[in-house]
Amino acid sequence: MRVEVVLAWPERCLRRELVLPEGSTVADAVAEAALDAAGESVAMAVHGVLARPQQVLHDGDRVELLRPLLADPKENRRRRARGGD
Repeated sequence: MRVEVVLAWPERCLRRELVLPEGSTVADAVAEAALDAAGESVAMAVHGVLARPQQVLHDGDRVELLRPLLADPKENRRRRARGGD
């Protein structure tokens, strides 16, 4: 089966397309892709939905490595509403 693993920043994106055996998990794909050597990821998602490492993947799935937020989205909205941004 084919899956894609993605790690993105505001200015760039790394992605790997993999061919894995049936029954492979999110953890298997992340290990095979080896995109997060710095250990920046705090969670994983499949097609934008939070996923556990033991979740079994399906053909065509996209695994996203999630990094911590640099800014609080609620605070950003408050600042924009006050006209500060």
